[in-house]
Amino acid sequence: MSITDKQARSAKPSDKPYKLADSLGLYLLVKPNGSRIWFLKYRFEGKESRVSFGPYPETSLATAREKRDEARKILKSGLNLSQQRKSQKITVDESRTFQHIATDWHISCLKLWSEGHADKILTCLKRYVFPDIGAMDITRIETRHLAQLVKVIDDKGVHDVAGRIRQYLTKIMRHAIQQGIIKYNPAFDLEGVVTPVVTRHHPALPLKRLPELLEKVERYDKGRMLTRLALELNLHVFLRSSELRLARWDEFNLKARIWTVPEKREAVKGVKFSERGSKMRDEHLVPLSVQAVNLLEQIKDITGNSLFVFAGAHSMDKPMSENTINKALRVMGYDTKTEVCGHGFRTMACSALNESGLWSRDAIERQMSHKERNGVRAAYVHKAEHLEARMEMMQWWSDYLDVNREGYVAPYIYARQHKAA
Repeated sequence: MSITDKQARSAKPSDKPYKLADSLGLYLLVKPNGSRIWFLKYRFEGKESRVSFGPYPETSLATAREKRDEARKILKSGLNLSQQRKSQKITVDESRTFQHIATDWHISCLKLWSEGHADKILTCLKRYVFPDIGAMDITRIETRHLAQLVKVIDDKGVHDVAGRIRQYLTKIMRHAIQQGIIKYNPAFDLEGVVTPVVTRHHPALPLKRLPELLEKVERYDKGRMLTRLALELNLHVFLRSSELRLARWDEFNLKARIWTVPEKREAVKGVKFSERGSKMRDEHLVPLSVQAVNLLEQIKDITGNSLFVFAGAHSMDKPMSENTINKALRVMGYDTKTEVCGHGFRTMACSALNESGLWSRDAIERQMSHKERNGVRAAYVHKAEHLEARMEMMQWWSDYLDVNREGYVAPYIYARQHKAA
């Protein structure tokens, strides 16, 4: 019976070497030191011999079987296998292996990626790709090899990882084409291999429940004062989680009432992802309402001596945890998967601003820091675009929050009152 990749991967060393037989003479030799090597046992001119196909998992089960089939063809032609190995290219030129080409692609992209993103991609390749096809000659990799690899990952239930692996494979093979190594991209035909990922939007409360949320935030007393202030400020500025929690005091001009979220922050040793700035990788201006400035002054009394605006509970040299706001919402009784999460504040603010009818879609989108889909137009979008309107908009939103503390008022109704005033 043939062995499975799981059996090969989980083979434990023993006091003596032992074999795991596959089929047609192929077997995996497990040595006492833990190494595992593929061998093909064969007979030529009446004499038994064997040939090595390399170590596992560097040489995958699928690759070992391919080499076995090639070797059997050579034997059937009446040729001596040991003399024909090099001419038949059973031994792969190191510079043509998938891992070598993939590493070359990764290095070529380093100037385009952040250090964290680059590490994430390389770790993903080392974990999911290289053990299976890393040692293969890239010119002999076919769509079926890639499909099998991606399907194994997808079958584990990590559909998002399988989707990213598919993207990486496509880009690596494209790099090989551009280098003149291969002529066709075998990753192009992987449609349908990965289970479609259902997009889950961040939950947000309907605006009519805004008074309830504001009351619960105001009465929050089961955690640090800083956590409550972070919740309140996030309601007023509706930024993304990392943009908020990694904020530094030097980003604020409280007199001018402007918060400048940089494209990239200076990395802080020992703080994971501390270099993250604006998600859109473009400096983002956040006008601050009178209420927001008041909250920041209260926060400064607590963390003014720290680099971080929202310092952690155990160290002033580190920011609060990425789970702090959602944990507080759960303590208040909200289900952060179905009712509301910190990111949902953005949805609530966007809904109210659009419903008010007071500002253009462009001004709202710019304040939400959404990516401009029109590539030509994006090149001309300036960080201060619609800034005067956005300053008025942010003050309106803060005033709207205050009005809803007494009871729900629809955005369009409050907008009429605002115009009349």
